[in-house]
Amino acid sequence: MAALTASTQPTLEEIQNFQGKYPKQLWYLFFSEMWERFCFYGMRGMLTYFMVTELLMKDEMANLQYGATQAFVYAFTFIGGLFADKILGFRRSLFWGGLLMIAGSAILAYDPHGLFFPGISFTIVGTGFFKPNISTMVGALYKKDDSRRDAGFSLFYSGINIGALLGGYACVAIGKEYSWHLAFALAGIVMTISLITFVFTQKTLGPIGLPPTGNQPEPLIADKDLSVSTAPEQVVEVKTKTAKPQAWKSYAVYIGSLAIIPVIAVMVSQTQYTDWFMYSIGPATLIYLFYEMTKHTVEERKKLLAALFFIMFSILFWAFFEQSGGSLALFSARNLDNQLLGTFTLDPNGVNNSVNSLFVIIFAPIIGLIWIAMAKKKIEPNTVVKFGLGFLFLAGAFFTFYATRFFADENGVTSLDVFTLAYLIITFGELCLSPIGLSIMTKLSPARLQGVMMGMWFLASAYGQYVAGILGAGLSKAGENDSVQQKLITFTDGYKQLAIYALVAGVIMIISAPAIKKLMGGVK
Repeated sequence: MAALTASTQPTLEEIQNFQGKYPKQLWYLFFSEMWERFCFYGMRGMLTYFMVTELLMKDEMANLQYGATQAFVYAFTFIGGLFADKILGFRRSLFWGGLLMIAGSAILAYDPHGLFFPGISFTIVGTGFFKPNISTMVGALYKKDDSRRDAGFSLFYSGINIGALLGGYACVAIGKEYSWHLAFALAGIVMTISLITFVFTQKTLGPIGLPPTGNQPEPLIADKDLSVSTAPEQVVEVKTKTAKPQAWKSYAVYIGSLAIIPVIAVMVSQTQYTDWFMYSIGPATLIYLFYEMTKHTVEERKKLLAALFFIMFSILFWAFFEQSGGSLALFSARNLDNQLLGTFTLDPNGVNNSVNSLFVIIFAPIIGLIWIAMAKKKIEPNTVVKFGLGFLFLAGAFFTFYATRFFADENGVTSLDVFTLAYLIITFGELCLSPIGLSIMTKLSPARLQGVMMGMWFLASAYGQYVAGILGAGLSKAGENDSVQQKLITFTDGYKQLAIYALVAGVIMIISAPAIKKLMGGVK
């Protein structure tokens, strides 16, 4: 990893002054993320089904295990962002995370039954180092006031979903029809492609992602954000730091991340430990953030408070959205037919795992261009309203999931078409919130807290995943021994309640938009 340092590379100014809609570096990061998401979502799509059918877990336990696994994945993104900010830099963190994910896939390919939790634990820690840091580098491609940023994140988000589409359908299909060993091996192969793509293109990133004490210019002023100056004629004096990062700190991170893997394996396999972890990591993270806020100006603190508002509401959004990996996975397996539009015969689980990604691929670039067009006409809704719209679409989707009960036959098997329509609606909600959420974290965060705040955004997803597992387990527990017809009623009743809660949250966000906009200052 010593090779991941500065050489003859473009300057940050050259990168950010790109012409056209997207910088070329975005495409390189796009492909690295695409293949990494193939690996991640391929495994995610297999988890609940594999645990129920291969590890013979009950529905309730499988949902709790799913929630615990996904919660730790996203919780470790905060830790990965922290180490990237303080020690490794974004590039080295990404590279190390990729290696751990490849190792996890190899372990699962070798023995998916006996080594399930150790293999998953490698993937958890690896994703924590990889995921937040590549997103942060995307944000660094843009100046803070660049209106093209949201469109860039929307395109990047479509890359995520190309990988999710391919992995979500291919891995579970290969596992069910051929071999689970091969399915997990495929995830490792594409992760290797992701890492190779990054290694051969990272020189185009210039200073972006280098270690915080690397050989790069650092301004001799308190405000590291060079886009902010007190006078037009201000000349910023810079010096080049020649000291390399302290090697022992980097090695301590590598050794520590390996040492924690057995602990993670125990905590994921015994979900009461996950409860304790989630009860402690959130408050500890907030305390750390409030401490960091004391080092910043009043205006920066206001922006960080606005960021926390978005983070708290995102927890609720993901708690509902991530039923896709838990209760909706079981609902798909038992309560859906296999006919789409009367023409296509498809595995309902494959549709559940991948159709959302297909819709994102189609609509993410379109939504991004719509934001650009609306910005030019000065009618683009602000970020708070976009979040509120996301919840309204989420509510519409879960009302549609609820409505599947009205299309069921006497055996409790219902329409794949209506189910797919619900995913179309939920996709619009996701596109209003998730890529915009990534973007707003980079807009509202001071330069020295970029990785931490991106990590907090994913930590919110961890809490969403954790709550999603609890909600899914509750639905499954209520009807563990019920007939298919009874399960249909139980699940759809639950989806109706989620729809109501999402509707209320959306209305609250839209009403609160003026107050939050004041905290955000000039950030849109």
